[in-house]
Amino acid sequence: MDLQRTSPAGGAGHVAVIGGGISGLAAAHRLLAGGARVTVLEASDRLGGKLMAGEIAGAPVDLGAESMLARRPEATDLARAVGLADRLRPPAVTGAGVWSRGGLRPMPAGHVMGVPDGPAALAASGVLSADGLARIAAEEELPATEVGDDVAIGEFVARRFGREVVDRLVEPLLGGVYAGDAYRISMRAAVPQLFAAVRAHASLTEAVRAVRREIACRAQDGPVFVGIDGGVGLLPDAVAGAVRAAGGEIRTGVPVRELRRTPAAPDGSGGGWRVVTGGGTLTVDAVVLAVPAPAAARLLAAEAPGASGELTGVEYASMALVTMAFRRSDAAGLPVGTGFLLPPVEGRRIKAVTFSGHKWGWVGEGDPDLFVLRTSVGRYGEESDLALDDEDLVALSRTDLAETVGLAARPVAARVTRWDAGLPQYPVGHLDRVARVREQVAKLPGLAVCGAVYDGVGIPACIGSGRAAAEELLATLPPGGAAGGRE
Repeated sequence: MDLQRTSPAGGAGHVAVIGGGISGLAAAHRLLAGGARVTVLEASDRLGGKLMAGEIAGAPVDLGAESMLARRPEATDLARAVGLADRLRPPAVTGAGVWSRGGLRPMPAGHVMGVPDGPAALAASGVLSADGLARIAAEEELPATEVGDDVAIGEFVARRFGREVVDRLVEPLLGGVYAGDAYRISMRAAVPQLFAAVRAHASLTEAVRAVRREIACRAQDGPVFVGIDGGVGLLPDAVAGAVRAAGGEIRTGVPVRELRRTPAAPDGSGGGWRVVTGGGTLTVDAVVLAVPAPAAARLLAAEAPGASGELTGVEYASMALVTMAFRRSDAAGLPVGTGFLLPPVEGRRIKAVTFSGHKWGWVGEGDPDLFVLRTSVGRYGEESDLALDDEDLVALSRTDLAETVGLAARPVAARVTRWDAGLPQYPVGHLDRVARVREQVAKLPGLAVCGAVYDGVGIPACIGSGRAAAEELLATLPPGGAAGGRE
Protein backbone atom coordinates (compact mmCIF):
# COMPACT_ATOMS: atom_id res chain seq x y z
CA MET A 1 0.00 0.00 0.00
CA ASP A 2 2.99 2.33 0.32
CA LEU A 3 3.45 4.91 -2.39
CA GLN A 4 6.86 5.06 -4.04
CA ARG A 5 8.42 8.50 -4.12
CA THR A 6 9.95 9.50 -7.43
CA SER A 7 12.05 12.43 -6.18
CA PRO A 8 14.42 12.96 -3.26
CA ALA A 9 13.35 13.79 0.29
CA GLY A 10 11.89 17.28 0.36
CA GLY A 11 10.40 16.48 -3.01
CA ALA A 12 8.53 18.84 -5.23
CA GLY A 13 7.28 21.19 -2.56
CA HIS A 14 4.47 21.22 -0.06
CA VAL A 15 0.87 21.00 -1.26
CA ALA A 16 -2.30 21.53 0.76
CA VAL A 17 -5.24 19.50 -0.50
CA ILE A 18 -8.42 21.18 0.72
CA GLY A 19 -11.20 18.59 0.81
CA GLY A 20 -11.05 14.96 1.85
CA GLY A 21 -13.56 13.47 -0.54
CA ILE A 22 -12.44 10.92 -3.10
CA SER A 23 -11.25 13.66 -5.50
CA GLY A 24 -9.00 15.24 -2.89
CA LEU A 25 -7.71 11.90 -1.65
CA ALA A 26 -6.90 10.81 -5.21
CA ALA A 27 -5.01 14.07 -5.71
CA ALA A 28 -3.06 13.54 -2.50
CA HIS A 29 -2.23 9.96 -3.51
CA ARG A 30 -0.82 11.10 -6.87
CA LEU A 31 1.07 14.07 -5.38
CA LEU A 32 2.88 11.83 -2.93
CA ALA A 33 3.78 9.42 -5.72
CA GLY A 34 5.30 12.41 -7.51
CA GLY A 35 7.44 13.32 -4.52
CA ALA A 36 5.46 16.19 -3.04
CA ARG A 37 4.85 16.75 0.63
CA VAL A 38 1.09 16.72 1.26
CA THR A 39 -1.33 17.94 3.90
CA VAL A 40 -5.02 17.11 3.46
CA LEU A 41 -7.50 19.36 5.27
CA GLU A 42 -11.09 18.15 5.64
CA ALA A 43 -13.74 20.32 7.30
CA SER A 44 -15.97 17.47 8.48
CA ASP A 45 -15.11 14.74 10.95
CA ARG A 46 -14.84 12.02 8.29
CA LEU A 47 -13.30 11.40 4.90
CA GLY A 48 -14.94 10.24 1.70
CA GLY A 49 -17.59 12.80 0.83
CA LYS A 50 -20.48 10.97 -0.87
CA LEU A 51 -18.80 7.61 -0.31
CA MET A 52 -19.76 6.17 3.06
CA ALA A 53 -19.83 2.58 4.23
CA GLY A 54 -22.07 1.60 7.13
CA GLU A 55 -24.30 -1.15 8.41
CA ILE A 56 -27.92 -1.92 9.05
CA ALA A 57 -29.07 -4.61 11.48
CA GLY A 58 -25.50 -5.89 11.45
CA ALA A 59 -25.29 -6.19 7.65
CA PRO A 60 -22.67 -4.10 5.80
CA VAL A 61 -24.06 -1.66 3.26
CA ASP A 62 -23.13 1.49 1.37
CA LEU A 63 -24.93 4.58 2.60
CA GLY A 64 -23.74 6.68 -0.34
CA ALA A 65 -22.51 5.74 -3.81
CA GLU A 66 -22.50 1.95 -4.16
CA SER A 67 -20.94 1.07 -7.51
CA MET A 68 -18.13 2.18 -9.81
CA LEU A 69 -18.00 2.18 -13.59
CA ALA A 70 -15.49 -0.58 -14.38
CA ARG A 71 -14.98 0.34 -18.03
CA ARG A 72 -13.40 3.61 -17.01
CA PRO A 73 -10.24 2.55 -15.16
CA GLU A 74 -9.48 5.28 -12.64
CA ALA A 75 -11.54 3.89 -9.75
CA THR A 76 -10.58 0.24 -10.13
CA ASP A 77 -6.93 1.18 -10.65
CA LEU A 78 -6.93 3.23 -7.45
CA ALA A 79 -8.68 0.46 -5.53
CA ARG A 80 -6.00 -2.00 -6.62
CA ALA A 81 -3.22 0.46 -5.78
CA VAL A 82 -4.42 0.79 -2.17
CA GLY A 83 -4.84 -2.89 -1.48
CA LEU A 84 -8.48 -3.56 -2.40
CA ALA A 85 -7.90 -5.65 -5.53
CA ASP A 86 -9.17 -8.85 -3.93
CA ARG A 87 -12.34 -7.09 -2.73
CA LEU A 88 -13.56 -5.81 -6.11
CA ARG A 89 -16.84 -7.53 -6.92
CA PRO A 90 -19.18 -7.49 -9.92
CA PRO A 91 -22.92 -7.42 -9.21
CA ALA A 92 -24.18 -10.87 -8.23
CA VAL A 93 -27.18 -10.45 -10.54
CA THR A 94 -27.92 -8.36 -13.60
CA GLY A 95 -31.06 -6.87 -15.03
CA ALA A 96 -32.90 -3.77 -13.88
CA GLY A 97 -36.47 -2.64 -14.36
CA VAL A 98 -38.46 0.53 -14.80
CA TRP A 99 -41.92 1.19 -13.42
CA SER A 100 -43.88 2.48 -16.40
CA ARG A 101 -47.51 2.67 -17.44
CA GLY A 102 -48.68 1.04 -14.23
CA GLY A 103 -46.35 -1.94 -14.17
CA LEU A 104 -42.79 -3.09 -13.60
CA ARG A 105 -41.11 -3.52 -16.98
CA PRO A 106 -37.66 -4.87 -17.91
CA MET A 107 -35.20 -2.13 -18.78
CA PRO A 108 -34.90 -2.37 -22.58
CA ALA A 109 -31.56 -2.88 -24.30
CA GLY A 110 -30.29 -0.86 -27.26
CA HIS A 111 -30.02 2.62 -25.76
CA VAL A 112 -27.52 5.26 -24.65
CA MET A 113 -28.56 6.65 -21.27
CA GLY A 114 -32.18 5.94 -22.14
CA VAL A 115 -32.03 7.28 -25.71
CA PRO A 116 -33.00 4.28 -27.92
CA ASP A 117 -31.49 3.24 -31.25
CA GLY A 118 -34.92 2.40 -32.63
CA PRO A 119 -38.24 0.93 -31.54
CA ALA A 120 -37.38 -2.79 -31.78
CA ALA A 121 -35.95 -3.39 -28.30
CA LEU A 122 -38.58 -1.15 -26.74
CA ALA A 123 -41.55 -2.92 -28.25
CA ALA A 124 -41.16 -6.07 -26.17
CA SER A 125 -40.56 -4.21 -22.90
CA GLY A 126 -43.90 -2.41 -22.73
CA VAL A 127 -42.25 0.75 -21.38
CA LEU A 128 -43.72 2.93 -24.14
CA SER A 129 -47.14 3.13 -25.73
CA ALA A 130 -47.82 2.24 -29.37
CA ASP A 131 -47.88 5.94 -30.21
CA GLY A 132 -44.50 6.40 -28.54
CA LEU A 133 -43.00 3.54 -30.53
CA ALA A 134 -44.43 4.91 -33.77
CA ARG A 135 -42.86 8.30 -33.08
CA ILE A 136 -39.43 6.66 -32.69
CA ALA A 137 -39.88 4.63 -35.86
CA ALA A 138 -40.60 7.79 -37.87
CA GLU A 139 -37.66 9.80 -36.53
CA GLU A 140 -35.26 9.09 -39.40
CA GLU A 141 -37.69 10.80 -41.79
CA LEU A 142 -37.44 14.12 -39.95
CA PRO A 143 -35.13 16.86 -41.20
CA ALA A 144 -31.92 17.31 -39.21
CA THR A 145 -32.11 19.40 -36.03
CA GLU A 146 -29.35 21.92 -35.35
CA VAL A 147 -27.86 21.50 -31.86
CA GLY A 148 -25.42 24.44 -31.79
CA ASP A 149 -22.78 24.58 -29.07
CA ASP A 150 -24.94 22.77 -26.53
CA VAL A 151 -28.47 21.54 -25.99
CA ALA A 152 -30.52 20.06 -23.17
CA ILE A 153 -30.72 16.33 -23.78
CA GLY A 154 -34.41 16.11 -22.79
CA GLU A 155 -35.36 18.97 -25.05
CA PHE A 156 -33.49 17.50 -28.04
CA VAL A 157 -34.72 13.93 -27.59
CA ALA A 158 -38.32 15.09 -27.11
CA ARG A 159 -38.08 17.03 -30.36
CA ARG A 160 -36.89 13.95 -32.24
CA PHE A 161 -38.54 11.02 -30.45
CA GLY A 162 -41.32 12.65 -28.41
CA ARG A 163 -41.66 13.37 -24.72
CA GLU A 164 -42.65 9.82 -23.80
CA VAL A 165 -39.09 8.57 -24.39
CA VAL A 166 -37.70 11.33 -22.22
CA ASP A 167 -40.26 10.97 -19.44
CA ARG A 168 -40.09 7.17 -19.19
CA LEU A 169 -36.47 6.35 -20.07
CA VAL A 170 -34.08 9.30 -20.25
CA GLU A 171 -35.48 11.03 -17.18
CA PRO A 172 -35.18 8.09 -14.77
CA LEU A 173 -31.77 7.00 -16.12
CA LEU A 174 -29.86 10.21 -16.76
CA GLY A 175 -31.90 12.26 -14.31
CA GLY A 176 -31.14 9.61 -11.70
CA VAL A 177 -27.38 9.96 -12.16
CA TYR A 178 -27.53 13.70 -11.48
CA ALA A 179 -30.69 13.78 -9.34
CA GLY A 180 -31.63 16.30 -11.99
CA ASP A 181 -34.11 17.27 -14.69
CA ALA A 182 -33.38 15.76 -18.10
CA TYR A 183 -35.00 18.76 -19.77
CA ARG A 184 -32.22 20.94 -18.28
CA ILE A 185 -29.20 18.61 -18.35
CA SER A 186 -26.58 19.47 -20.96
CA MET A 187 -26.04 16.76 -23.56
CA ARG A 188 -22.55 18.08 -24.22
CA ALA A 189 -21.60 17.76 -20.54
CA ALA A 190 -23.48 14.64 -19.51
CA VAL A 191 -23.35 12.47 -22.66
CA PRO A 192 -20.52 13.93 -24.76
CA GLN A 193 -20.29 10.93 -27.11
CA LEU A 194 -23.94 11.35 -28.05
CA PHE A 195 -23.53 15.11 -28.47
CA ALA A 196 -20.67 14.57 -30.92
CA ALA A 197 -22.68 11.95 -32.77
CA VAL A 198 -25.82 14.07 -33.20
CA ARG A 199 -23.66 16.79 -34.73
CA ALA A 200 -22.30 14.28 -37.24
CA HIS A 201 -25.54 12.50 -38.21
CA ALA A 202 -28.83 13.74 -39.61
CA SER A 203 -30.96 11.51 -37.38
CA LEU A 204 -30.88 10.78 -33.66
CA THR A 205 -31.47 7.10 -34.40
CA GLU A 206 -28.27 6.84 -36.42
CA ALA A 207 -26.37 8.91 -33.85
CA VAL A 208 -27.30 6.48 -31.08
CA ARG A 209 -26.35 3.52 -33.27
CA ALA A 210 -22.98 5.13 -33.96
CA VAL A 211 -22.32 5.61 -30.25
CA ARG A 212 -23.32 2.04 -29.52
CA ARG A 213 -20.93 0.77 -32.21
CA GLU A 214 -18.14 2.86 -30.70
CA ILE A 215 -18.88 1.52 -27.21
CA ALA A 216 -18.94 -2.05 -28.51
CA CYS A 217 -15.53 -1.59 -30.15
CA ARG A 218 -14.02 -0.23 -26.93
CA ALA A 219 -15.80 -2.57 -24.55
CA GLN A 220 -13.61 -4.81 -22.43
CA ASP A 221 -14.51 -8.22 -21.17
CA GLY A 222 -16.00 -8.18 -17.71
CA PRO A 223 -18.69 -6.25 -15.86
CA VAL A 224 -19.74 -2.71 -16.64
CA PHE A 225 -19.93 -1.85 -12.93
CA VAL A 226 -18.17 -3.18 -9.85
CA GLY A 227 -18.51 -2.72 -6.12
CA ILE A 228 -16.25 -3.44 -3.17
CA ASP A 229 -16.86 -6.24 -0.69
CA GLY A 230 -17.91 -4.31 2.40
CA GLY A 231 -18.92 -1.23 0.45
CA VAL A 232 -17.47 1.30 -1.99
CA GLY A 233 -17.34 3.50 1.10
CA LEU A 234 -14.23 1.56 2.16
CA LEU A 235 -12.23 3.10 -0.70
CA PRO A 236 -11.63 6.54 0.90
CA ASP A 237 -10.23 5.03 4.10
CA ALA A 238 -7.97 2.72 2.09
CA VAL A 239 -6.64 5.67 0.07
CA ALA A 240 -6.19 7.67 3.26
CA GLY A 241 -4.21 4.79 4.75
CA ALA A 242 -1.92 4.74 1.72
CA VAL A 243 -1.49 8.52 1.91
CA ARG A 244 -0.48 8.35 5.56
CA ALA A 245 1.85 5.40 4.91
CA ALA A 246 3.62 7.51 2.28
CA GLY A 247 4.17 10.37 4.73
CA GLY A 248 1.14 12.49 3.97
CA GLU A 249 -0.74 14.24 6.75
CA ILE A 250 -4.53 14.14 6.93
CA ARG A 251 -6.44 16.36 9.32
CA THR A 252 -10.22 16.14 9.76
CA GLY A 253 -12.43 18.64 11.52
CA VAL A 254 -10.34 21.48 10.07
CA PRO A 255 -12.40 23.93 8.02
CA VAL A 256 -10.39 26.30 5.85
CA ARG A 257 -11.49 29.88 6.35
CA GLU A 258 -9.28 31.80 3.94
CA LEU A 259 -6.94 31.19 1.01
CA ARG A 260 -4.43 33.88 0.02
CA ARG A 261 -1.38 34.16 -2.20
CA THR A 262 1.98 34.83 -0.55
CA PRO A 263 4.38 37.20 -2.34
CA ALA A 264 7.41 35.99 -4.27
CA ALA A 265 10.96 37.06 -3.38
CA PRO A 266 12.48 40.08 -5.17
CA ASP A 267 14.30 37.74 -7.57
CA GLY A 268 10.96 36.23 -8.55
CA SER A 269 11.51 32.95 -6.75
CA GLY A 270 9.23 31.48 -4.17
CA GLY A 271 5.69 32.56 -3.65
CA GLY A 272 2.99 30.24 -2.52
CA TRP A 273 -0.25 30.12 -0.57
CA ARG A 274 -1.40 30.88 2.94
CA VAL A 275 -4.15 28.56 4.13
CA VAL A 276 -5.98 29.92 7.16
CA THR A 277 -7.92 27.44 9.30
CA GLY A 278 -9.74 27.77 12.57
CA GLY A 279 -6.64 26.51 14.35
CA GLY A 280 -3.83 28.36 12.60
CA THR A 281 -2.16 29.04 9.29
CA LEU A 282 -0.37 26.75 6.86
CA THR A 283 2.03 28.18 4.28
CA VAL A 284 2.49 25.94 1.25
CA ASP A 285 3.80 26.01 -2.29
CA ALA A 286 0.54 24.96 -3.89
CA VAL A 287 -3.09 24.13 -3.24
CA VAL A 288 -5.55 21.61 -4.66
CA LEU A 289 -9.07 22.87 -4.07
CA ALA A 290 -11.25 19.74 -3.95
CA VAL A 291 -14.46 21.05 -2.41
CA PRO A 292 -17.99 21.65 -3.72
CA ALA A 293 -18.73 24.83 -5.65
CA PRO A 294 -20.10 26.94 -2.74
CA ALA A 295 -17.01 26.31 -0.59
CA ALA A 296 -14.69 26.85 -3.55
CA ALA A 297 -16.46 30.12 -4.39
CA ARG A 298 -15.93 31.39 -0.84
CA LEU A 299 -12.24 30.46 -0.77
CA LEU A 300 -11.53 31.94 -4.21
CA ALA A 301 -13.36 35.22 -3.60
CA ALA A 302 -10.24 37.19 -2.63
CA GLU A 303 -7.77 35.93 -5.25
CA ALA A 304 -10.00 34.82 -8.14
CA PRO A 305 -13.27 36.77 -7.93
CA GLY A 306 -14.22 35.85 -11.49
CA ALA A 307 -13.96 32.12 -10.78
CA SER A 308 -15.73 32.65 -7.48
CA GLY A 309 -18.66 34.33 -9.20
CA GLU A 310 -18.97 31.52 -11.73
CA LEU A 311 -18.97 28.87 -9.00
CA THR A 312 -21.58 30.77 -7.02
CA GLY A 313 -23.96 30.16 -9.91
CA VAL A 314 -23.67 26.35 -9.78
CA GLU A 315 -26.85 24.74 -8.50
CA TYR A 316 -27.05 21.50 -6.50
CA ALA A 317 -29.70 18.86 -5.93
CA SER A 318 -30.40 17.25 -2.58
CA MET A 319 -31.56 13.70 -2.03
CA ALA A 320 -31.98 11.06 0.65
CA LEU A 321 -31.30 7.34 0.67
CA VAL A 322 -33.62 5.16 2.73
CA THR A 323 -31.94 1.84 3.56
CA MET A 324 -34.15 -0.90 4.96
CA ALA A 325 -33.54 -4.44 6.17
CA PHE A 326 -36.42 -6.94 5.89
CA ARG A 327 -36.72 -10.52 6.91
CA ARG A 328 -35.69 -12.47 3.83
CA SER A 329 -38.89 -14.48 3.97
CA ASP A 330 -40.91 -11.26 3.70
CA ALA A 331 -38.96 -10.23 0.59
CA ALA A 332 -39.17 -13.59 -1.16
CA GLY A 333 -41.58 -12.30 -3.80
CA LEU A 334 -39.34 -9.50 -5.07
CA PRO A 335 -38.04 -9.71 -8.65
CA VAL A 336 -34.53 -11.12 -8.96
CA GLY A 337 -32.55 -8.21 -10.34
CA THR A 338 -30.60 -5.15 -9.28
CA GLY A 339 -33.69 -3.00 -8.73
CA PHE A 340 -35.85 -0.59 -10.69
CA LEU A 341 -36.35 3.07 -11.56
CA LEU A 342 -39.52 5.10 -11.12
CA PRO A 343 -39.97 7.95 -13.63
CA PRO A 344 -41.30 11.16 -12.04
CA VAL A 345 -44.14 11.13 -14.58
CA GLU A 346 -45.55 8.10 -12.75
CA GLY A 347 -46.26 10.26 -9.71
CA ARG A 348 -44.38 8.07 -7.23
CA ARG A 349 -42.37 9.73 -4.50
CA ILE A 350 -39.39 7.40 -4.60
CA LYS A 351 -37.15 7.68 -7.66
CA ALA A 352 -35.28 4.38 -7.58
CA VAL A 353 -35.03 1.11 -5.66
CA THR A 354 -31.85 -0.94 -5.32
CA PHE A 355 -32.19 -4.55 -4.23
CA SER A 356 -28.86 -4.55 -2.41
CA GLY A 357 -29.48 -8.06 -1.11
CA HIS A 358 -29.67 -9.33 -4.70
CA LYS A 359 -27.12 -7.01 -6.29
CA TRP A 360 -24.18 -7.52 -3.92
CA GLY A 361 -23.41 -10.96 -2.56
CA TRP A 362 -21.51 -9.54 0.40
CA VAL A 363 -24.60 -7.68 1.63
CA GLY A 364 -26.55 -10.91 1.96
CA GLU A 365 -23.62 -12.65 3.63
CA GLY A 366 -23.78 -10.14 6.50
CA ASP A 367 -26.93 -11.86 7.76
CA PRO A 368 -28.48 -14.53 5.49
CA ASP A 369 -31.86 -14.08 7.21
CA LEU A 370 -32.09 -10.42 6.15
CA PHE A 371 -32.78 -8.77 2.81
CA VAL A 372 -31.48 -5.21 2.36
CA LEU A 373 -32.79 -2.69 -0.13
CA ARG A 374 -32.67 1.05 -0.47
CA THR A 375 -34.78 3.74 -2.06
CA SER A 376 -33.87 7.25 -3.18
CA VAL A 377 -36.04 10.30 -2.60
CA GLY A 378 -35.69 13.81 -4.01
CA ARG A 379 -34.14 15.40 -7.07
CA TYR A 380 -33.59 18.89 -8.47
CA GLY A 381 -36.83 20.84 -8.30
CA GLU A 382 -38.60 18.08 -6.33
CA GLU A 383 -37.16 18.31 -2.85
CA SER A 384 -40.23 18.99 -0.71
CA ASP A 385 -40.26 15.42 0.62
CA LEU A 386 -36.80 15.99 2.07
CA ALA A 387 -38.36 18.29 4.67
CA LEU A 388 -40.04 15.23 6.19
CA ASP A 389 -38.49 13.55 9.20
CA ASP A 390 -36.77 10.20 8.86
CA GLU A 391 -39.76 8.20 10.02
CA ASP A 392 -41.99 9.77 7.36
CA LEU A 393 -39.40 9.18 4.62
CA VAL A 394 -39.36 5.51 5.56
CA ALA A 395 -43.16 5.46 5.52
CA LEU A 396 -43.48 6.99 2.04
CA SER A 397 -40.86 4.55 0.74
CA ARG A 398 -42.81 1.64 2.20
CA THR A 399 -46.02 2.90 0.60
CA ASP A 400 -44.49 3.00 -2.88
CA LEU A 401 -42.83 -0.39 -2.39
CA ALA A 402 -46.15 -1.94 -1.39
CA GLU A 403 -47.96 -0.44 -4.37
CA THR A 404 -45.32 -1.35 -6.95
CA VAL A 405 -43.74 -4.69 -5.96
CA GLY A 406 -46.10 -5.77 -3.18
CA LEU A 407 -43.58 -5.52 -0.34
CA ALA A 408 -45.86 -4.54 2.54
CA ALA A 409 -43.89 -6.02 5.46
CA ARG A 410 -42.46 -3.85 8.20
CA PRO A 411 -38.66 -3.60 8.00
CA VAL A 412 -36.52 -4.96 10.82
CA ALA A 413 -34.44 -1.78 10.68
CA ALA A 414 -34.26 1.40 8.61
CA ARG A 415 -31.68 4.16 8.14
CA VAL A 416 -32.03 7.48 6.34
CA THR A 417 -28.94 9.14 4.89
CA ARG A 418 -29.40 12.70 3.68
CA TRP A 419 -27.17 14.20 1.02
CA ASP A 420 -28.00 17.89 1.18
CA ALA A 421 -26.72 19.76 -1.88
CA GLY A 422 -25.16 16.45 -2.85
CA LEU A 423 -25.02 16.57 -6.65
CA PRO A 424 -23.99 19.51 -8.87
CA GLN A 425 -26.29 20.20 -11.77
CA TYR A 426 -24.99 20.24 -15.35
CA PRO A 427 -27.37 22.53 -17.29
CA VAL A 428 -26.76 23.80 -20.80
CA GLY A 429 -23.61 25.90 -20.74
CA HIS A 430 -22.05 24.09 -17.77
CA LEU A 431 -18.84 23.19 -19.60
CA ASP A 432 -18.39 26.81 -20.67
CA ARG A 433 -18.75 27.82 -17.02
CA VAL A 434 -16.11 25.26 -16.02
CA ALA A 435 -13.78 26.56 -18.74
CA ARG A 436 -14.15 30.11 -17.45
CA VAL A 437 -13.40 28.97 -13.89
CA ARG A 438 -10.27 27.14 -14.98
CA GLU A 439 -9.15 30.07 -17.11
CA GLN A 440 -9.25 32.30 -14.03
CA VAL A 441 -7.62 29.71 -11.77
CA ALA A 442 -4.80 29.19 -14.30
CA LYS A 443 -3.71 32.80 -13.72
CA LEU A 444 -2.77 31.88 -10.14
CA PRO A 445 0.42 29.78 -9.98
CA GLY A 446 0.25 26.79 -7.70
CA LEU A 447 -3.53 26.40 -7.67
CA ALA A 448 -5.68 23.64 -9.18
CA VAL A 449 -9.33 22.70 -8.76
CA CYS A 450 -10.98 19.30 -9.02
CA GLY A 451 -14.13 17.41 -8.15
CA ALA A 452 -17.60 16.51 -9.33
CA VAL A 453 -18.54 20.05 -10.31
CA TYR A 454 -15.88 20.14 -13.02
CA ASP A 455 -15.34 16.74 -14.63
CA GLY A 456 -18.29 14.45 -13.91
CA VAL A 457 -20.15 13.09 -10.90
CA GLY A 458 -19.14 9.42 -11.13
CA ILE A 459 -16.44 7.95 -8.91
CA PRO A 460 -13.95 7.34 -11.77
CA ALA A 461 -14.53 10.88 -13.05
CA CYS A 462 -13.86 12.36 -9.60
CA ILE A 463 -10.71 10.30 -9.17
CA GLY A 464 -9.54 11.29 -12.64
CA SER A 465 -10.22 14.93 -11.83
CA GLY A 466 -8.12 14.72 -8.66
CA ARG A 467 -5.25 13.00 -10.43
CA ALA A 468 -5.29 15.59 -13.23
CA ALA A 469 -5.08 18.42 -10.69
CA ALA A 470 -2.11 16.70 -9.04
CA GLU A 471 -0.34 16.22 -12.38
CA GLU A 472 -0.89 19.87 -13.19
CA LEU A 473 0.81 20.98 -9.99
CA LEU A 474 3.63 18.43 -10.12
CA ALA A 475 4.66 19.90 -13.47
CA THR A 476 5.17 23.35 -11.94
CA LEU A 477 6.20 22.86 -8.30
CA PRO A 478 9.67 24.02 -7.21
CA PRO A 479 12.17 21.14 -6.84
CA GLY A 480 12.79 21.64 -3.15
CA GLY A 481 9.79 23.61 -2.01
CA ALA A 482 9.77 27.31 -1.20
CA ALA A 483 7.21 27.38 1.54
CA GLY A 484 7.73 26.90 5.20
CA GLY A 485 5.00 25.22 7.20
CA ARG A 486 2.67 26.17 10.02
CA GLU A 487 3.10 29.67 11.36
